[in-house]
Amino acid sequence: MAGAGGVRRIKGESDMDWKYLFTSLEGRIGRQSYWMGVLVMVVISIIAGVLDVMLGTASEEGYGAISIIAALVMIYPAIVLYAKRWHDRGKSGWWSLIGLIPVIGGLWMLIELGFLRGTDGPNQYGPDPLKA
Repeated sequence: MAGAGGVRRIKGESDMDWKYLFTSLEGRIGRQSYWMGVLVMVVISIIAGVLDVMLGTASEEGYGAISIIAALVMIYPAIVLYAKRWHDRGKSGWWSLIGLIPVIGGLWMLIELGFLRGTDGPNQYGPDPLKA
């Protein structure tokens, strides 16, 4: 669904645009869409781990070829989710780099992206996804 300026937004779970959610670095997403994306990636990780165990490719550490490939494939979708949530908070997607700071960075990202509301109304990154 196109919004003002051609920016696509996700209105609700029933009409969620999964391709947009995981591929486009532009626009904003709300907390619900963010957590849905995180849930999808967690489920994919679990499935990859189960496949590794079933196929006997898991090492003693628990990682196998399928899990490693799945993790590498999910790097870009994770960056996209983070960037869109930062955009909703009125910040650049480059704020994702704060996650590289041990412990504090991950905690900061969890709070900012997962729990805090986005900017009310349109901002420089697009229209408010909650008022779509």
